[in-house]
Parts: sequence; C-alpha cells; structure tokens
Amino acid sequence: MLRAIQIIAKNEIGVLRDITTIIAKHSGNITYAQTFIIKHGEHAGNALIYLEIEGGDFEAMLEEIRKLETVIEVEEEKPFEQVFGKRVLIFGGGALVSQVALGAISEADRHNLRGERISVDTMPIVGEEELAEAVRAVARLHRAEVLVLAGGLMGGKIAEEVKKLRKQGIPVISLNMFGSVPKVSDLVVSDPVMAGTLAVMHVSEKAKFDMERVRGRRI
Repeated sequence: MLRAIQIIAKNEIGVLRDITTIIAKHSGNITYAQTFIIKHGEHAGNALIYLEIEGGDFEAMLEEIRKLETVIEVEEEKPFEQVFGKRVLIFGGGALVSQVALGAISEADRHNLRGERISVDTMPIVGEEELAEAVRAVARLHRAEVLVLAGGLMGGKIAEEVKKLRKQGIPVISLNMFGSVPKVSDLVVSDPVMAGTLAVMHVSEKAKFDMERVRGRRI
C-alpha cells in the first residue's frame, strides 16, 4: 500500500539522511521524493519534504520522525496519484496548445467525473533549444504519461529528444506539422482538439483507445 508523508523541517545538513534512515529502519521503500525550501508564509526558509512510501510500519515511522529535533511538522497526505492522477503534457505554440488543451480538458473532465484522476499540463514555448530541453525533462516528471507537441514546425534537436523519450516508455503525439518531429512520433493528428482528446483516452483506464493499434499513423 502506497502512503505519503509531508514534513516541514529545518534547513540543515543531515535532515534528509535522518528521515530516510528512520524509514529504512521500519522497512519502508521510498518510491518518490520531493524537497524544496519554502519561500513564503510562517515556515519560510525551512524545508518541505514530501515522500511516497511503500510498505513498512508507517505509524512507527511517523512517530519516530516527529521526535527529530530538526522536524517542525509532520502530516500524512494522499499520494499525488490519488489527487492529480496521470499527467497529459502539451508543449508548443500558444494558439495550438490552447486548442489541444481544449480537447484534453474536455475529455479529462468526462473521465474524472467517473472517478478517474487525469490532469492536463500546458506550456506554450517556442524555439528549438527551449522545446528540446522541455521534451528532455518530461522523463523526469512524476506521473507523466503522454506528451503532445503542438506547433507548425519542429525538428532537429526536438526530434532527437522525442526519440529518447519514446525509448523511455512515454508516447508522443504530434500535430501534422513541418519538420521531422511527425516522422518520429507515435501518432500524428491533424486536428488539435482531437489530439488532446486522444491523449487523454490513451491514459484513461476506461477508454477503449489503444495507441499500439494506431502507432505510426497520420489521422
């Protein structure tokens, strides 16, 4: 069973080491970790540590972590997958991104009303270097399931990063555009609204769209 813990702690050397040592001591397996310095509010300057943990004696972990002198606050939270679910990512030119998002959000709403959790993230961005960097970073994003590239011209370094991303198991849907990106994508879709719709259908557990059956096609 996956459970999550949020910790506010002092920004000091060794804090994360002490917390993870306690989790390991109680046979917990950390499946996801996130930490950053809080910038605003009463805890500004302190560290926020969020961990998703599988197995082990969770209650014993909480109790022992609370006793650490460096820990200010500890709370159990729902894992991100139960709150935000699977992520659909949309990168590219602003006008086309908004059209893809229209299809994705409408379709996600339909599935989320039936109990699923699918979130849609957009980033209007132009430039080969900038887009290549964004595509490269997708593999590091938690819960990323599919990427839609929306633009009029994409190729070069972007296409190389698309190839790498697909090898890591994240499919890429491309709009029908100029450049080499459509040639290396899993699916090419002419209608941006349809592209967003199909991206959500791909990640949905209840939809009947199978990317494998249409891989390499243009529609």
